[in-house]
Amino acid sequence: MSAHSSHSRPASPLSAVRARPLKGRVRPPGDKSISHRAFLFGLLACGETKVEGLLEGDDVLGTGKACEALGAVIERLGPGQWRIRGPGLGAILPPGETLDFGNAGTGARLMMGVVGGHGITATFDGDASLRKRPMRRILDPLRLMGAQILSEADGGRCPIVLKGARDPAPIEYRTPVASAQIKSAVLLAGLNAPGATTVIEAQASRDHTEKMLAHFGAEVTVAPEGEGRRVTLVGRPELRPTTVVVPADPSSAAFPIVAALIVPGSDIVVEGVMMNPLRTGLLTTLKEMGAHIEALDRRLEGGEEVADLRVRQGTLRGVDVPAARAPSMIDEYPILAVAAAFASGATRMRGLSELRVKESDRLAAVAAGLAAAGVDCAIDGDDLTVEGGRPRGGGMVSTQMDHRIAMSFLVMGLATLEPMAVDDVAMIATSFPEFRPTMERLGAKFR
Repeated sequence: MSAHSSHSRPASPLSAVRARPLKGRVRPPGDKSISHRAFLFGLLACGETKVEGLLEGDDVLGTGKACEALGAVIERLGPGQWRIRGPGLGAILPPGETLDFGNAGTGARLMMGVVGGHGITATFDGDASLRKRPMRRILDPLRLMGAQILSEADGGRCPIVLKGARDPAPIEYRTPVASAQIKSAVLLAGLNAPGATTVIEAQASRDHTEKMLAHFGAEVTVAPEGEGRRVTLVGRPELRPTTVVVPADPSSAAFPIVAALIVPGSDIVVEGVMMNPLRTGLLTTLKEMGAHIEALDRRLEGGEEVADLRVRQGTLRGVDVPAARAPSMIDEYPILAVAAAFASGATRMRGLSELRVKESDRLAAVAAGLAAAGVDCAIDGDDLTVEGGRPRGGGMVSTQMDHRIAMSFLVMGLATLEPMAVDDVAMIATSFPEFRPTMERLGAKFR
């Protein structure tokens, strides 16, 4: 298995030009969250796990490499088709090298949970962007379970040397923020704990880990607790290897969906999109704005509900997006801001503090990109307000090494009066390696 390093490479700028109507059918890449977890569960289940539709982006392949370093045997059988032979829970090996997660916060944080619950020591590192991201909120509960942090960079950041607990203590943990990554790290560490591990969330975050734990045969119960949830996992289950069919990533599907909503005359179908209610905040918001989006052929794949979405261009209007919706669409705000720029009236997105600690300060990057396109917007505390209209475009956007900023403003350029340029598209490979050819098949133009 090989993942290429993107630590030092020349930037590759790209611009998007006004497109004719977008037409056709596309299937976005596999969901990133599910793909990371498929490798991790393949490592923790003893025997052979098969994966179909895996997202073969840099981030996910980095998680696969880390799983190999811990004793999994991983083979690629064909595009998106992988086989993982895992040593199983309690039998993972200490890695002989640093685990380099590149740009992947998810891969690094979930693997900290796996290591934290096993009696091995591992060094976690990544690129310049990952080294800026806070890890202490993951390490705090792992410490309570008996893991030790042997070294860390300032502020609990990578590189981090983590010594896991041989017999992790089962805990009841209340997460300080709604975060699927904190919850997942605690549950993954709790897999190897004797007894029940419980995570309590004030607000429900994405539940892919709970669904996949059940898919592999673990005993997980989820109960409502106030506005949030109480998730309890019984430790040391017999995880059974199985097949994981990865649904299309809603965060990647967001780009062709919004492109079709803003490019006049467009009518497309986006296939196999995950419809997990904790991931459909963007669809809910776009429909409130008046978007023509129709769900066809709802079905189950890999334990998750999916559907094909027919999307047609039409008139959008500004809306107020409540803060409570943020966890279900945290990665989609940059592309929502682009849709908002083409809506009539103002759109106010509330409670976006989590965007300041993503791959970049995504809130500032979005505002700067909108300004470059001639769109009026304002950041007020953790809220972003976008004044809609007919964006002029013509600007150059600084992506800050952030794949979602790059794709969002390229989509914008397909509908602005003048082309929109982004300073670098190389990092798009972390989540949507086929972004450009996928969009070009629908009729998009880039240069």
